[in-house]
Amino acid sequence: MELEKVFSIIDGQEDDMVEFMGELVATVAVGPDNRGAGEMDKAALVSGFASSLGFKDILWINAPDDRVVAGHRPNFMVRLPGRSRSPVVWAISHLDVVPAGDASLWSSDPFTLRREGDRLYGRGTEDNHQGIVTSLFALKAIIDAGLSPKGEVRLLFVSDEETGSQRGLAHVVDARPDLFDPSHLIVIPDYGKADGTGIEVAEKSILWLKVTVTGKQCHASAPHRGNNSLVAAARMILGLSDLRERFPRADELFSPPRSTLEPTKMEANVENINTIPGRDVFHMDCRLLPGLDPEEVLAAARGVALDVAEEAGVEVAVERVLAQRAAPPTSPDAKVVKALKRAAGRAAGIEARPMGIGGGTVAAVLRKRGLECAVWATQEGTAHQPDEYCLLSNLVRDAKVLAHLFLDP
Repeated sequence: MELEKVFSIIDGQEDDMVEFMGELVATVAVGPDNRGAGEMDKAALVSGFASSLGFKDILWINAPDDRVVAGHRPNFMVRLPGRSRSPVVWAISHLDVVPAGDASLWSSDPFTLRREGDRLYGRGTEDNHQGIVTSLFALKAIIDAGLSPKGEVRLLFVSDEETGSQRGLAHVVDARPDLFDPSHLIVIPDYGKADGTGIEVAEKSILWLKVTVTGKQCHASAPHRGNNSLVAAARMILGLSDLRERFPRADELFSPPRSTLEPTKMEANVENINTIPGRDVFHMDCRLLPGLDPEEVLAAARGVALDVAEEAGVEVAVERVLAQRAAPPTSPDAKVVKALKRAAGRAAGIEARPMGIGGGTVAAVLRKRGLECAVWATQEGTAHQPDEYCLLSNLVRDAKVLAHLFLDP
């Protein structure tokens, strides 16, 4: 009966969820590594909402960062005491979003929520505003029902997830290790399959590369006087793409099951059409299966660079931007996985199962420190895309699953 009462309250929260999602989308939180102002405005919004639920004792664990006006990046936690001290259940969401990218690829303003039926469009709706909304409204429904969870519930909101988490969860865990214990059930609502059946227990290693190709700039009418760096960069991109064949191992736990090596960001070179560029810079995002050494891939990329440099008569430099080795996976039999499976089954009729992903979440930070955690949500997979959206029906369903987990883990 208690769960039915909570679920009924969540069903009645749809309009409030949409309104709060609109406020989240409109409050831009792009980190300084992506030329943004940081997460302070978003943190103020979310902490203000938490305060409206009755949470006055908010714990702030901010990370110093002189690149933003406030001088720090916000991280904060709210907690709801339970009928006993254990189990402690966490839900961890991140405040920052990636930039909108080319606005012309969006059907509407990326930072103004647009609703079309069940779809809620806007940057960050799925990544990770969905997790913020579902965890807060799950807790709100429990409070509105006048109930207490079995053990303590902690909601943690962190910065810097999109660019490595060093000023986010990594800072929190290092600054306050006393907050965490291996007995805790830690859920991260930041990845999921469209049918909700995936509980992420493992992630790939991450390797980001910056490739700089230097030739000689000249007038486009006299190409013999220069050396076209763009052409050499194209050769380099194709050569790096061929590296996929050198690392063919597959693991069906992951989706996709192989390591991926993808060219992504291309920096601007010359501003006018009639100049041959002398310098081109592009970046690679590599997601590597556990067991594949990122340094081995970096060495292979530098080998390709030597070949292209010799063939094209240019200079090619390959720099490591980020290298994060895959953390030890969470056991498929971990308590948090079993608790999530039970909650998803009872609250939403979902038969969820463990899986691995290529994307990175803050779970890696915890797993590297010996803390088991599970990543779960019901998502359409539109993160980082133009016209990113989430489903209102997923917000409602996920909130019910989290509420079940909070009340009866």
